[in-house]
Amino acid sequence: MLRRPKPTDSEADLLREQQELLAAGGQSTVAVVKRPDKRRGDAAAAEAHEQGKQRDVVTIEDLPDELPTLTPAPPKKSRFKQERVHFEDEDPEERLDRHDTHISAVLSRIIERDTSAVPVSLPCITGTAFPKVLHRSVMETLRGRKSIFARQIAAQRAKKEDVQSLNGSESRDQSSASRHVGFSPLENMETEQPESDVMDRVGGPVLLTGQGLGIANSAMETMKIHEENQSKLQVMSQSEILEEQRKLLAQLDPRLVEFVRSRKAQRTPGSESASGPVQREDFLNEPLPNSTSPELDHSIKLPVKPQKEWLHMDKVEPEKLEWTRDLPAPRKQSTKKAMQARFDFAGTLIPPTKDLPTHLGLHHHGEEPELAGYSLQELFLLSRSQLNQQRNLAVSTLANVLAKAHAGEYISSLKGSVLSSLLDAGLLFLLRFSLDDSVEGVMSAAVHALRALLVSSDDEECLDNAFPWLLGMATFPLLPTAQEDEDDEDLDETMKETAKEKEEKKTDHEVARQDVVKGFLKMQGLPRLRYILEVVRPSPRVVLDILEVLIRIARHSTAAATQILACPRLMNTVISEFLPCSWAPATSRALSSLYGLPVALAMKLLRVLASAGRHACARILNSLGRKELLSHFVVVEPSEMLLEAGEALLCSTEALRLFAVAASYGQACNLYTDLYPVLVKRLQAGNRLCASSEAVLFLELDLITALLVLLTRVTQTAGCHEELQRDLVSAQGTECPPPPPVVWSHVMGLQPTVISSLKGCVRALDGPAQMSSALILLPSYLLYTEAYYSQLCVQVGIYKKEIRLKASASLNKLILKTDCSHGTPEVYIYDYVLFSCCRSSSMICNPGLSAAGGEVVPSLPILGCSWLKTSSTMAGPNSPLSLPTALLYLLNTITSIHKGLIKKFSHLILSDSVLSYLRSCIGAMPSVSHMSAWILHHEHHLLYLLLRLAHKLVPVDPEVAKHAALFHQVSMALVSWLLPGSEYLAHELMSVMTFSHSLLPEGVHGETEVAALAELQLKDRTSPAVGALLRDALQHLPSIRGCYLTHLAHLESSVLSSRDRYLGRTPFVSSHLLPELTGPSLPSDWPFLPLISLYERMGLSAGGEQQVESLPEGSVQSVTHCLQWLLVLESWREQALTAVPPVAKLARLACVFLCSSDLFLERPVQELTWALFRGLTRPAQLEALDLGSPPPGLASFHDLYSALLAQYEAVSFGDSLFGCFMLLPLQRRYSVTMRLAVFGEHVGMLRSLGVSLQQLPIPLEKFTCPMEDSLPLLRLYFRALVTGALKRNWCPVLYVVAVAHLNAFIFSQDEVAEVNYLCNKTSVILVLKNHLLLFRLPQQNSELGFSTYEQLPPIRARRLESIVGTEVKGGER
Repeated sequence: MLRRPKPTDSEADLLREQQELLAAGGQSTVAVVKRPDKRRGDAAAAEAHEQGKQRDVVTIEDLPDELPTLTPAPPKKSRFKQERVHFEDEDPEERLDRHDTHISAVLSRIIERDTSAVPVSLPCITGTAFPKVLHRSVMETLRGRKSIFARQIAAQRAKKEDVQSLNGSESRDQSSASRHVGFSPLENMETEQPESDVMDRVGGPVLLTGQGLGIANSAMETMKIHEENQSKLQVMSQSEILEEQRKLLAQLDPRLVEFVRSRKAQRTPGSESASGPVQREDFLNEPLPNSTSPELDHSIKLPVKPQKEWLHMDKVEPEKLEWTRDLPAPRKQSTKKAMQARFDFAGTLIPPTKDLPTHLGLHHHGEEPELAGYSLQELFLLSRSQLNQQRNLAVSTLANVLAKAHAGEYISSLKGSVLSSLLDAGLLFLLRFSLDDSVEGVMSAAVHALRALLVSSDDEECLDNAFPWLLGMATFPLLPTAQEDEDDEDLDETMKETAKEKEEKKTDHEVARQDVVKGFLKMQGLPRLRYILEVVRPSPRVVLDILEVLIRIARHSTAAATQILACPRLMNTVISEFLPCSWAPATSRALSSLYGLPVALAMKLLRVLASAGRHACARILNSLGRKELLSHFVVVEPSEMLLEAGEALLCSTEALRLFAVAASYGQACNLYTDLYPVLVKRLQAGNRLCASSEAVLFLELDLITALLVLLTRVTQTAGCHEELQRDLVSAQGTECPPPPPVVWSHVMGLQPTVISSLKGCVRALDGPAQMSSALILLPSYLLYTEAYYSQLCVQVGIYKKEIRLKASASLNKLILKTDCSHGTPEVYIYDYVLFSCCRSSSMICNPGLSAAGGEVVPSLPILGCSWLKTSSTMAGPNSPLSLPTALLYLLNTITSIHKGLIKKFSHLILSDSVLSYLRSCIGAMPSVSHMSAWILHHEHHLLYLLLRLAHKLVPVDPEVAKHAALFHQVSMALVSWLLPGSEYLAHELMSVMTFSHSLLPEGVHGETEVAALAELQLKDRTSPAVGALLRDALQHLPSIRGCYLTHLAHLESSVLSSRDRYLGRTPFVSSHLLPELTGPSLPSDWPFLPLISLYERMGLSAGGEQQVESLPEGSVQSVTHCLQWLLVLESWREQALTAVPPVAKLARLACVFLCSSDLFLERPVQELTWALFRGLTRPAQLEALDLGSPPPGLASFHDLYSALLAQYEAVSFGDSLFGCFMLLPLQRRYSVTMRLAVFGEHVGMLRSLGVSLQQLPIPLEKFTCPMEDSLPLLRLYFRALVTGALKRNWCPVLYVVAVAHLNAFIFSQDEVAEVNYLCNKTSVILVLKNHLLLFRLPQQNSELGFSTYEQLPPIRARRLESIVGTEVKGGER
């Protein structure tokens, strides 16, 4: 018995089974039944068939069989309908008359046909008695497979063409026709051929038919043209023919060439004429001599010989069997030509010169079959294949490519960014489509690729390591940098669309191009991930990948975290399936499913979601009912969880971290009182870890640090209880947060245990085995100690003296040790702190540490910790930031409580490493990005605490006071560096340090007198003395500080939010996601803030209008304070304004003139502005002043200058200060457009621009050298001089400038027609002639402003004579 074919059978098996079936003569198991065709009239068979299949049919009366059409269609016409269709009521006689062919119908009208033009062909004599018989098979081959209908149409068309050709033909001579056309005997006996076919057969033109000539003898004209072409080809050599061929191909459209070749290929010419001496060549089909297009050689033996019994192989197609040949060897040498990148299945880049074996599966039938690997385009194509395995393989390979691209493995090998190319090509859409795949393997590969695209394991590890640091919970949202739409810049505020309206109008592609995570959310990615978790229930790896993707989405923003919580059944599925309260122990180490088992990543997801905001945390704890779950994981020991040891420690650690996040909002504190014994027991276990000499797992240390963070937050919450209780009593109906359920007495018992553990950590620093663990735990113990003492100070009923004694005792026992020989205290852990202050470990001093080690795209920001981990220990568990920050935080708190201890820490500030670190910070310019911001955020805390401690030491320690200027310079730099979320630190710096007399020693050490002596060299006695201005500014430092704090009042809400987070006021903290990272909190030009604010309030953004309204009250005083502070910075802290370019300084100072019509006339404002303007015109500053680059916030400096010109004409009153500002941009090295604006559009201002040469602080040579080369400006110069608009007593400076440039132009060697015109016009005015012709050199100190010749030098006289044509003697002619 024959077996059935199976899906696994090969083609050879199928052929063998077919032979066996035929040899056995068996019957086929399939019977083909042909149903009768009712249309053929087989009624009986149809009725019999219908009887076998009786069906009940329900009929409705008056219902048509077919649906009526809505619009009447035009009736269809058939060419043969009238011949076949007959109607019953038709008269037979009429039908007979219509088809009657009686002789009377023919003889009724006889028209003789003109046969003069019809060629007569005599039959040729053949050797056979009868014509050649054409068999039916040959006729069918010639005709082709055409339907009856198509044949009838072709016959009618041929009949019409014959009639037209007969009516339009002319007479031809038989001899001439036979001369051009020679028919063989067989051809004359065959059927008549059309003219076009005849020309094909005789070697005539292939493309030209002559139909477009519009004449009767078109075929003859076409033949003449063909003969002329043939004659021209005969006289040309082969090289000339190839050259003309190359030219013609270069001129023709490639598509036209392909069309001609296709027409030639479709025609099959018969016998060509052998009479011509030169045979016709088809140059379009013939390749060029240098062409490299390969031609398939069919004579080459194929590696596979088709067999007769192979199915569908009766026709051999060699071009399709070429792939069976051996692959060509890859190139031996590398080339400079860019090649397409190819990857193997692991994502590794394959060099094009590498020869890999074919059994690896990396060779395929692509454009380059000899090269192994897949390109990105081929992977995209393969991912949409109909085969599941191919889709799975493509998406998995893309996942590996993404992982290696994030790691930076392709940067040195490939041009461009792989990530950018993939995202631009639609990778996110591809992964989203693959998530919807019905095959679980493809779905799993898509999840893995999505995880490789979004998640960075190193970033998550670094953020977990930073969790116990000072403000380690606070992180920046991973939002791309916002880009403002240019279309909205010119619109009114009321016309601008809101961000929500813009977002709704954007397509998925536009959103994904700007923000990958937001684009994934817009594509409904969360419901699909929920479906995979809930319904598909994938493998453990896919579950972990989905949880990591959700964590990355939650870090994106508060809105993204809210969408995760709001997604139906998503969090319920995560909690019920991966955070159960009870579970069975795992039977094997290799888990086949994670469902029903605790997963640490699920707990971490809850923690990250809770960090997004206090409302999200309350929803997790209350709505999802996770308080009981939290207490369960905190109570159970990791060794009793029936899980793998590492996973159990991670679950306990993440539970404590979630508990700590909740406590940082003042929530879940009632669990603290319930779990107090368990928490104390865990705390005591931490002391044993430090004392143990055995190796300790990092996971165990993470568990202790998470517990200390929890206790620190609970202590801070308990410290706020009394404050909230008082606010609640005095609220009187206003909204006030309720007091937390934990009070100070609940946390007082923790302090002895923590201090004991802290002592153990300090002692462990001496042991090399325990030092690593002690350095990890020590910062958390120090932070708890600081929180305890800071909250102890605000408690009612506790005496300050008692607090000072406790703080002093703790400090002496833990941090200080006394040298027995000298009795001087020294810091015990200095040696472990000072190394972090080295320049090599600072992100501020080394911006290169934040450089991306892998590929980064703007739409998908990352922290770049992969590179940071390899280049520095900044982000590791032993980071040099955590310990010194915690120590300085504690020292500042204790010294605030007990000010007598401050002098004990002078050695810390005066150490060489600390001073070197501070000096390197002065000139640093740290770059702000997501890769550097999270580290800079913590280093700013360290620098701030270091400066606060130094500021406390300056008044009490003379040695520290020597470096007061250094501390002030660093504090000024830090104010400009602080990032969003650190507004409280900026407020504290400006309130305490920035405007502090103690940090400005120049005012005490006689620097003001030095500045006054420097002013003695100025010859302008009316200019104000800078020394007196500086002394006055130092006396008004408190008022200056108040001025700046007032103008920063718009940041009050940010300052309060930052203060609550920094001081641990947990009931008032709203979120641990910091504000969006858009740059530093304060602009780099914040010292100009009062001046800019006044300019914006007065509404003169366009400039040029005369201000008639009075200034707001206190505006003059505010501007005065701003200018005073700017003078202090320019004189003593010039480094603080390095980030502000000179052109920006000039533009900001110009606001003094644009704010009001008379503000610049106020005496203190004018004196201070004069001093600042002279500082900007110093040689070094003047060389750095580039007016070609637009100032920040302005389109161009020319726009600002135009506004100043209009304002000067309106309200200047000839003020010399305003005039100097107008003259500064007219220097020769700046753009000529500003000089053209003065002498063209605003020439009237020359009458009031009376700045003397002595008042001008800019060298005159800056205006006169080099020679002016703008002819329009020279014409304007001359016109102003001749018309009297420019006079020496009105505008001395520009008069000298115009005379100098015109003189240089007149006596230049260039032959210009303008020179003759100027000389002739100059002779009219005697004074102008003397100045223009006798000008020698500019002299700023002379009366005229320039020196003159007594008479023209001979060379100039000859030059002038050659121009004017009259003899010149002594300057006269």
